[in-house]
Amino acid sequence: MKASKKSSPIVLVPATLLILALSPSQLFAGKHPAVAQWDLQVDTVEAGDVNISPDFEVAIYENLLKELAKTKRYERVFRDGDRNANGVHNLLILKTTVESYTPGSEAKRAVTTVAGATKLKVLSRLSTQEGQVVLEHSVMGNVRFFGGNLRATQNLAHNVAKVIEQSTLPAVAVSDSEKVADPADRTTPGSRSHRRNASLLSTRLALTTSP
Repeated sequence: MKASKKSSPIVLVPATLLILALSPSQLFAGKHPAVAQWDLQVDTVEAGDVNISPDFEVAIYENLLKELAKTKRYERVFRDGDRNANGVHNLLILKTTVESYTPGSEAKRAVTTVAGATKLKVLSRLSTQEGQVVLEHSVMGNVRFFGGNLRATQNLAHNVAKVIEQSTLPAVAVSDSEKVADPADRTTPGSRSHRRNASLLSTRLALTTSP
């Protein structure tokens, strides 16, 4: 008479304990970005000494918000005066100042490609809350062919966003609440926490496999 075969739960125990011994960062590696992102506050556009219509200032500002959000480089993009930006430690501030403006003519652009271009030039300055300048760059925008004069603000905003997207940003400073008090407590191979988990795993395996 053959003895009935019963599957033993002990076979599953080592794998289960191994999973328990792993840290959350090891279990979910790749699920979250390894580097924290900056938040961005876009200040209202300053006309400076340039005589430009308020409509253009507003159009530049609104298009900047749209184009910068498209880059996905920032965790959040805040409007100037947004209270949600208060207390944010990883905040960059973008200031935009108009340097020059050529109105152009939509009528002339309709009949020729060599005249009537609307041109905009702004100084984009990206800085930290402490005043450290991260980027300072003059950017051009224009509309040379068909389209209204305000279309130049779309081209300008796209160019500004592209320049900022391609720039090198400093690493985001980690707040005190996000720091680990003792680096040895991090669960990495060879760390104190890792050794504790390995020791616990060995003890549980010995108890489980003992007769």
